[in-house]
Amino acid sequence: MARRPLPRILTDSAPLARMANSPSLARSRELARTAADSASDVFHPLITIGRGLRRLGAAGRARWLETPRESRGPLAFFVGACVLVMCLVPYGPLLALIAVMGAGAWAGRERTPVETGPSEAERERLQALYEALVPYFSVEGDTGPLYAYGGDWERAFSEYVFDDAGRIERLQLKYPAYFTDGEDQSRVRIEQVLYAKAGRGREYHFGWDELSNQLTLTALGALPADIAAQRFVTAPGETVLGFTDPDAVQRTLPVTAGEETRDAPPVVWRTGPRATEPHLLVLGQPGTGATTLLRSIAVQALQHGDVLVVDGSGTGEYGCLSGRPGVLAVESGLAGALAALEWASHETERRLITANRARQAGRTAPEDTRRPLWIIADRPTALAHVAVAEGRDDPQRWLQVPLRHGRAAQVTVVVADQFESAELLSDPVRAHTKARVVLGPATAEEVRAVLGAPPHTTPTASVPPGRGYARLGSAPVLRLQVPATPDPLDDATGQKLRQAVLSLLPERTVPADEAGPADEAEPTGQAELTGQEGPAEPVTGGEPEGAGESAGPVDLTKGAEADRPVHLRKSADADAQAVAEADSGAAAADTVPAAGTGSGDTAEPVGAAVRMRTVGDGAPRPVNGSAQAARAEG
Repeated sequence: MARRPLPRILTDSAPLARMANSPSLARSRELARTAADSASDVFHPLITIGRGLRRLGAAGRARWLETPRESRGPLAFFVGACVLVMCLVPYGPLLALIAVMGAGAWAGRERTPVETGPSEAERERLQALYEALVPYFSVEGDTGPLYAYGGDWERAFSEYVFDDAGRIERLQLKYPAYFTDGEDQSRVRIEQVLYAKAGRGREYHFGWDELSNQLTLTALGALPADIAAQRFVTAPGETVLGFTDPDAVQRTLPVTAGEETRDAPPVVWRTGPRATEPHLLVLGQPGTGATTLLRSIAVQALQHGDVLVVDGSGTGEYGCLSGRPGVLAVESGLAGALAALEWASHETERRLITANRARQAGRTAPEDTRRPLWIIADRPTALAHVAVAEGRDDPQRWLQVPLRHGRAAQVTVVVADQFESAELLSDPVRAHTKARVVLGPATAEEVRAVLGAPPHTTPTASVPPGRGYARLGSAPVLRLQVPATPDPLDDATGQKLRQAVLSLLPERTVPADEAGPADEAEPTGQAELTGQEGPAEPVTGGEPEGAGESAGPVDLTKGAEADRPVHLRKSADADAQAVAEADSGAAAADTVPAAGTGSGDTAEPVGAAVRMRTVGDGAPRPVNGSAQAARAEG
């Protein structure tokens, strides 16, 4: 049977299109839209109140469901009592209605949605950082890789914080368990990638948590450089090298910075008989603050001990210490440096022998052997070049005994030099300086070569003077900022800093304008070593060149190797004299015979030399080679 065709009005869409586009229908739509907008404006308060009542009702219902069953009865009784009281109070129902309407209006107000999470630009940075870590945190055969191309960075990054400039300030990420986080090379590769993607020019700290396979990246701020030289609250034997991050140490010190006083975390270096790192080595580039650190150490050491300074650079950076009590010598020439270091070596031996005899006799060690002696050598390799040219011994040779036996003798050695001359440092200096400081811009490889461990931060190319890293023995590597201790005799030093340094130094014993011609011709610090104040002829503590074997007090090794022993010998006459002194009840090494009196020179104790002191009646009196006895007044 043939089908009938459908009516044309149902198959032809042209009439419907004409009806939809007719002007009357367009006007009807516009009127309906206008009426709806007007109704929403008129009924907007009611809509807001209704939305708020709905939210309050949902919150009340959720509260009712969270209430325990045994507490629902008292809660219903309380609500019913409140309703009854409102009904009995005059105008109570009206006030309750107004309160409910106000609460509904407040709860139903339109709130601006708070944007949470990173912005679009921050998402792009996190995605780029995630993609950069994929080659290092993924391996073939991983069925559920945490890092994959086109993967989700939200699974790997558990915490992220951006600063106002849109740079990453803190990032905590997870890494697979098969990543070799125990190898330094693997860690360095990841740190380099994060440093490049997080933004160069800043210093970042990397905290590796091997137990939970997490790495925390933190952007560090600059250490405060406004702390100047001042009297720090420390115990005897403690020296403040500088200041570090608050979370790196468990101690703070009150410091004055400008006009305010605050607590700062210090890097404290402990010396003395029980110190594990009795000597210090400082390396850096020129102008990075190594001399400032040594000057700061010298100022602090003068509070409880004596200081002997050897300035190899010869620039006069330690001229402010000359002529002050406790400063034994400040030498910058080769001859003076050799004499001063030779005396320091003999003084170390004398202290050891005197303390040993006192212990064997059941007595306390003399006071002059317990007073700390600091040997500060700034750029000793510069003097080594001069010594080679003149055919003389390297001054570092005389540091061998203080370095090896200085801890028992209360002798501390501080050496500072530059990276270019680090290879010229002797083996004893490298072997016995367990406390290390690196100042100035340095790569991670250079810091590791000096400190023995890589830094946990990314070194920056531009740092202020006195900025670097410190490591005391096997302790962690710490960031360091040395307190500003400039040379007060330098014209470029500000008046405030000059007064700060001068206030910490003891008063000069002899003013510079009262020194005679003989004093001016005398090498710097010779009066301190010889212990004389008048024009009497000085007698140095060192022996003439070539007379060491004849006198026989010390047999030092020719080389500076750290693994070769040092033999300490004394002549038979010296032993006989020591026995005679012990029998007579006199303290060991209180007095010695004068040098140059014939055969009695060979009986002189090791390191002791005759020094003349003028007593109150004007008569000279000989004293031994100890710094304490040379400083005592008759």
